[in-house]
Amino acid sequence: MNALSFDSFTKKIYIKTSQEKMYWCWGSSEGITSWFLDTAVYVDVDGNTRPSNEPIQPGDTYTWKWHNWDVEEEGKVLQANGTDFIEISFAEVSKVSVHIETHGEAVLLTLKQFEIPTDEKSKLNIHYGCSNGWTFWLANLKAYLEHGILLNETEFDLTNIPLAGYEFVNM
Repeated sequence: MNALSFDSFTKKIYIKTSQEKMYWCWGSSEGITSWFLDTAVYVDVDGNTRPSNEPIQPGDTYTWKWHNWDVEEEGKVLQANGTDFIEISFAEVSKVSVHIETHGEAVLLTLKQFEIPTDEKSKLNIHYGCSNGWTFWLANLKAYLEHGILLNETEFDLTNIPLAGYEFVNM
């Protein structure tokens, strides 16, 4: 076993779905807003907004906005092979990779966030915050793909609660 550290973390989950459907959930604006985000805009290397149903490509930039979260996330698609692997810049200073591996009627989704700075602020906001966040969002993805339901909060406005992102489990 690799030692745990604050510069990265890995989250894994089996989900009963196809590799193609899972890749769509991560690799297009239409897919990622179906279970994760309020809006996702991808812009290609020529400055054109990518259509929502078109797969992302390496070199694209993105702007993400969540439900109940006033912060916009901006980053770059570093790798996207169209089938089973995506890597993006994330949280301004780190990277996130998603690997999809077929296991019979399910896929094993492995999400890794890495190159996290190890100063105290990054340990709290990126390692702790993102690790907790990804745990919920991967469970939300499983609920969506296997049962057709979403667990994230869209009915109640949590944006005016200062610690909502740390206290509510379904942001």
